[in-house]
Amino acid sequence: LFRCQPRRFTVKNVPAFLSLTVLLLSAKASFSQTNLSPKWEELTGPDFIVAIHQSQGVCVLPFGIIEKHGPHLPLGTDLLDVRFAVMNAVRQEYAVVFPEYYFGQIFEARHQPGTVAYSLSTQLTLLQETVSEMARNGCKKIVIVNGHGGNESLLPLFAQSQMASPRDYVVYVFGLPNENVPGRPALKTPYDMHAGEVESSNMLIARPDLVHIDRATQQSGADQKRDPLPNSVYTGIWWYARFPNHYAGQGAAANQELGEFDQKEWSRQIAEALKAIKADTASLKLQNQFYEESQHPLDTNQ
Repeated sequence: LFRCQPRRFTVKNVPAFLSLTVLLLSAKASFSQTNLSPKWEELTGPDFIVAIHQSQGVCVLPFGIIEKHGPHLPLGTDLLDVRFAVMNAVRQEYAVVFPEYYFGQIFEARHQPGTVAYSLSTQLTLLQETVSEMARNGCKKIVIVNGHGGNESLLPLFAQSQMASPRDYVVYVFGLPNENVPGRPALKTPYDMHAGEVESSNMLIARPDLVHIDRATQQSGADQKRDPLPNSVYTGIWWYARFPNHYAGQGAAANQELGEFDQKEWSRQIAEALKAIKADTASLKLQNQFYEESQHPLDTNQ
């Protein structure tokens, strides 16, 4: 039998050795980070810490809804679409993505099967609790990406409500994508407001397995024109008055060309916003200044 003697290892060039060690550790960390899932729920505790640092504290809350989308699209269309766009965006500009969130405003569809419409107080409380918990976990820049038209008034209100008391984080709202983009395929239908050509095309890309185009003509998406009021007058019943089937457009006109263009452009716009938000150093500073001045309004320079 041979007895192995431990060999003594002497580092003659300490600076060089340390440099090599740092390089190897950095390479290992870089490799680990590039393979991190952006999905909050898929990360381990230790990986979550790395992910928050890699994202520079930027976390995304894709905001959908559960509602009818004509006779041919799934109830979770907005949720599925916005998460698809966000996941493609964070591949371009890494950020941590919060799990499925659909607790928004959809009172106008309560008469349709499958709609989940929480009370307004629950919507606002749950959203505040959610962003507060995100912030407690290191998300100091929280980006709510809206995927549902019915949230377009709710989310700016929520963002404005953050001014009521001091926060150590900033809430950003990314609204629905800008569709007036050069090169976009022309729409084949005269109007499209809900579950029509655009949303149906987007779902052909995001979840084609859940699209039933053959059913798109089973119900009417035409404007019933039962709202006699001018556009300057708003009532909560306006949508039901015009589109009682919760369908506004012609889903049968959906096509992959439009869907591919819109999904790619939506993701690009989100990624562009995330990049700008990462570089934003003014918002939190100004928030803190505002909070301080709001405690002493009579001392504010006039």
